Amino acid sequence: MLTARNANYDSGCIHVENLNLWYSESHALKDICLNVPRGSITALIGPSGCGKSTFLRTLNRMHDQNELVRIEGDVRYQNQNIFDPHIDVSALRKEIGMVFQTPNPFKMSIYDNVAYGPKIQGIRKREQLDSIVIQALKDAFLYDEVADRLDQSASALSGGQKQRLCIARALAANPKVILMDEPTSALDPVSTHKVEELILSLKEKYTIVIVTHNMQQAARISDYTAFFLNGSLVEFSRTKEMFENAKDERTQNYISGRFG
Repeated sequence: MLTARNANYDSGCIHVENLNLWYSESHALKDICLNVPRGSITALIGPSGCGKSTFLRTLNRMHDQNELVRIEGDVRYQNQNIFDPHIDVSALRKEIGMVFQTPNPFKMSIYDNVAYGPKIQGIRKREQLDSIVIQALKDAFLYDEVADRLDQSASALSGGQKQRLCIARALAANPKVILMDEPTSALDPVSTHKVEELILSLKEKYTIVIVTHNMQQAARISDYTAFFLNGSLVEFSRTKEMFENAKDERTQNYISGRFG
């Protein structure tokens, strides 16, 4: 069960303290301390292999099935350590949803893709499912494009539509946080623009954490930015402040394209 119990945590949504992660003997995350503010978009930037995606996947225990991974430290959501053995991982992932780099619709209809999560949660009434599916597709800026073919296979959608469908599928589970791992890296500029508009609109209802290699994207859509390098968090601040006046020279060099 996940319940908020401490007003000291109201200012943020996810609180990470001294997080360390190893892949076998490789120290992939090193003493990460970071608060993800509620109702914001936080961008994770840094060169390939710096720990961004590893960190993102830690936030809803996506590493659980990897026997080579060892984790120390706290990740607190609603003032509970998500690594507590009493935490319901399914309930956690319902509240902290995930959208991956490559769109991965299920091999079923558009409707059934979006209804999948609610059905798993026990919702069976068609009227209720219809309402959830339509609202999720509208929130994902996709409904107008697919309203007349909800019973058709999701595989017929374009790449950008598939990614928005995956976002709709995540929204249908009624999360509070959405994790996005480079959600536009495989998309053309027009589709990227649509997804960015979508992400900005979702901030009104959700807390969003997004991994991106695109500095312009981070500057356009995020409120806060975290710069990772070699498994460490170098700097975390409001995006405008970081991009205009980064405190660490390594951050300045990365943002300006001197390395990465």
